[in-house]
Amino acid sequence: MELDANQINKIIGTHNEWLFAQDGKTQSLLGNEIEVRFEFGKLILSCPTNEGFQFWRVNDWKQEGDKLTFQVSKNFGKEKTKIELIPRMSSQTLTANVNQSRQERAIHIASLSALLNPKTEIEKVGLSKGLRRDTVGRFARIILKTFNERIAATADVAEDEETNVNAFLASSLLWFKEQQQRKKKANKLWLVAQKENVEALIERIACLHSDLRRAISLFVIEDEVLREKQKFEIEDLWQALPEKIPRPASGIFSDTAESILSLAPDAIDIIRSRHGETLRFHGLPFCRIRKTVKRERIWFGVEPEKRRELNQNTLSDFDKHISELRKYRNASAEEKRHDFYRLASEAWLESILRRDITRLDPGLIIAPLHAQLRANDSKKSGARPVDLLALRKDGRLVVIELKTSEDREHIFQGVDYWRQIESHRRAGNIARAKLFGDKEISDESPLVYLAAPLLSFHRKFQTLAKMIDPQIEIYRFDLNEDWRFGISVARRKQVNHSE
Repeated sequence: MELDANQINKIIGTHNEWLFAQDGKTQSLLGNEIEVRFEFGKLILSCPTNEGFQFWRVNDWKQEGDKLTFQVSKNFGKEKTKIELIPRMSSQTLTANVNQSRQERAIHIASLSALLNPKTEIEKVGLSKGLRRDTVGRFARIILKTFNERIAATADVAEDEETNVNAFLASSLLWFKEQQQRKKKANKLWLVAQKENVEALIERIACLHSDLRRAISLFVIEDEVLREKQKFEIEDLWQALPEKIPRPASGIFSDTAESILSLAPDAIDIIRSRHGETLRFHGLPFCRIRKTVKRERIWFGVEPEKRRELNQNTLSDFDKHISELRKYRNASAEEKRHDFYRLASEAWLESILRRDITRLDPGLIIAPLHAQLRANDSKKSGARPVDLLALRKDGRLVVIELKTSEDREHIFQGVDYWRQIESHRRAGNIARAKLFGDKEISDESPLVYLAAPLLSFHRKFQTLAKMIDPQIEIYRFDLNEDWRFGISVARRKQVNHSE
């Protein structure tokens, strides 16, 4: 182990600056700020962090290229985590390396695509646009040519993070539409996906307009070969129905939660979970209550790293915290740049509608109304809770997805939630779980309501909406820009009906 300490310190000394990464957070450290030493029979890693000077016991470590990865623990092994040390390089060098790596990956995928047909030629290989002028995007842009057609092929070629399936599909479809409108137009779209994203993409492709579905082929890379995956029609989505829908937590709250709620009943709401209760101030989580067999514990604070346990010694700080929320987390707040005003704006919008969903549509029943409903226990890519699930007076289910800023994937999130809820409706799970008590649920597929302030719909929203199968009824709700003072609907429009 002592030899390991010397070896690690020698590697660290080869670079002047390192990127320190732990639990999704990063910071820069100088090489001489990081120390590894052998002490009391243990290998110890120490360095300054944003939370103060830290010490960890090194349980295992490895070197991959220039990167060092440590499996570490502290507090007698109760806290375990992974720490990565990555040599820092100039931003220009880093950008150039990323650009080159993605371009090489795009060329490789183009070559694999061309092998599917011996008469196929690679006409063009490029990348989507990056956020800055000197960067490239994460999606390959490949044009293939045969004797009678052009094929647009694309794939996620970034290796730094997981693929956002909705973002990939939205970007690909908009690019394909551009290629269809060119003089030398492409008439087919090939999507090349990672294995873990295939199922989510199949489900989303099934919800596209039939003309568009026929133009799309989906491939996965297996053993350096592109293998085509079977596509679904929308009816195929119901071949394997889910067994159950997770039941919402009981609406009975603890005395402690009710007591805190009484401090600001017009602003605070309570969210039940399997682990306890979370209290939100206009949608912003600020207090958590957790019960164990022996005692009830309460933590307060908006930022996770600054949360404190509520007790007699911190009661005055808790009162101050509530006062600051009242001051900054309200529609009339003077300091609009304060974190309490800016954070979790969609949750703020949701909290207003939870109090009276008829502000969005008078035809909806006020209660029950389910917020952040987990309709899918799967951890597959793209599975997230439904913002709101409501019921109309005529028995029709309504899936509601909210946004407060431009989001190109808005339409696909709503469609995927529709698929999840429709699957449960067909299986009888929603009625069986009595999500809406004894109220009768119509034998019709859910409606999709996509709501956002008037200027917050993405400029390509309507283009993407027209790509969705008209069997899925989607409505756009344009809300007033000053929605924090109260919600009104400026315009309601069905966006994907047949012409």
